[in-house]
Amino acid sequence: MTTLLAFAFVLGVLVFVHELGHFLAAKRVGIRVLKFQLGFNPTVLSVHRGGTEYSIGALPLGGYVKMAGENPDDERSGKSDEFLAKTKWQRFQVLIMGPVMNIALALVLTTVVLYQGVEKGAYEDQPPIVGVVVEGSPASRSDIQPGDRIVSVAGRGINTWEQFLLAVGTKANREVSIGLLRNGIALERKVTPTVIGQSRFEVGDVGVLPNVHPHVRSVLPGGAAEKAAIKAEDVVLAVDGRPITFSYQLKEAIAKHPDQLITLTILRNGEQQTIQATPAKQGNEGLLGIGIGDETVKIKPGVGQAIGISVEKNIEYARVIFQTLWGLVTRETSPKQLMGPLAIAQLSGESAQLGWIALFSLMASISLNLGLLNLMPIPVLDGGHIFIMMLEGLARRDFSVRVKEKMLLAGFVVILMLMVTVIYNDLTRISWIERLMPWRDAPATGVQSPKGDTGAGSPKGDTDPTGAQAPKR
Repeated sequence: MTTLLAFAFVLGVLVFVHELGHFLAAKRVGIRVLKFQLGFNPTVLSVHRGGTEYSIGALPLGGYVKMAGENPDDERSGKSDEFLAKTKWQRFQVLIMGPVMNIALALVLTTVVLYQGVEKGAYEDQPPIVGVVVEGSPASRSDIQPGDRIVSVAGRGINTWEQFLLAVGTKANREVSIGLLRNGIALERKVTPTVIGQSRFEVGDVGVLPNVHPHVRSVLPGGAAEKAAIKAEDVVLAVDGRPITFSYQLKEAIAKHPDQLITLTILRNGEQQTIQATPAKQGNEGLLGIGIGDETVKIKPGVGQAIGISVEKNIEYARVIFQTLWGLVTRETSPKQLMGPLAIAQLSGESAQLGWIALFSLMASISLNLGLLNLMPIPVLDGGHIFIMMLEGLARRDFSVRVKEKMLLAGFVVILMLMVTVIYNDLTRISWIERLMPWRDAPATGVQSPKGDTGAGSPKGDTDPTGAQAPKR
């Protein structure tokens, strides 16, 4: 029930904001609006006000604004309040305002989330200098070494770990060139990212980790850690000689050795030490009795700073979205990364359980996708209508109804193919359904990435967001 309610809330808000943009722009330029509907038929609630019917449909998968004289084959009265009676500039304003409102909503929601304060990995905004190369990973097979500074992925400059992980994440099972700087010498390596084993989406990973380590936050009195003289604020560098980068790796290493002696390499007051400890057995897992955490930084910006960071983040995410879309055209990005309404519903439910901050972050990501994707020059989308209008302007004549119908039909075919793709992808992410697909290979496994799932989005019909790319926030 939480998933359904969260999905209805997320989609309802995004569609309402999008259609509100069209509605307000139409009213401003003097176009008569016949109907403003959220959701698709059958209609469950309808109210008439000021010559406009406001209604709610039973299927919360989109919405629309119907304007007088909107379609070329509509009966024309010759009145000046019809859509096609307006100038191209006025019609452009009406078409563009839906996507603009979604982009604006993404900026507002991101600002709100940032203003509440953000805790993130300390490494995310740092230059991507390799700290650890995972054994057997694509990076190890391509001679990427600790200390290498990653400067580019697929020819695009990389300045932070966050940028690197986003760039590699969209290249699963696709060979990509990675530019390195090693001892002042520029190098290039060809690497094919593998799929992260536990990811629901096909997220690429090459097996390089930053030079960070978890630290001990607390020590349980009388526990195995206290007996081994482990202290709070110790930084754990390795277990049995294996480098430890994140807290989940340390938890796994301890859990695998109940009642077995392990050797921890720690950093205490700037000095490296070796400590031996024996995790106590709890069930089938080992337990040291410590609280552990990753290196994080906390940001609590003011309103102005939050707005500035929001603009920067959304520009960066927009760049990733466009790169993903272009990657789909050039086959550099796998279509398996696309997600549809089922995946969005699942993410909405999970985010709602984490709290409104997580839910707003997801909404901001999807809203940005919705705004940008609707600007794509594909007939049926807002951007497609703008593109047709631009061609008419260049030709200095309006196209015939027949020509426009052919353009819209071509756009509809493209959208239909994308819908089939995203829905198929969603179904394959449901384990019991995937087991009914004998042509599907076993789920791929790969190196665990420091980042969680990311998704890539696809264009969809007007305000029917069945595709979203979700860069991490």
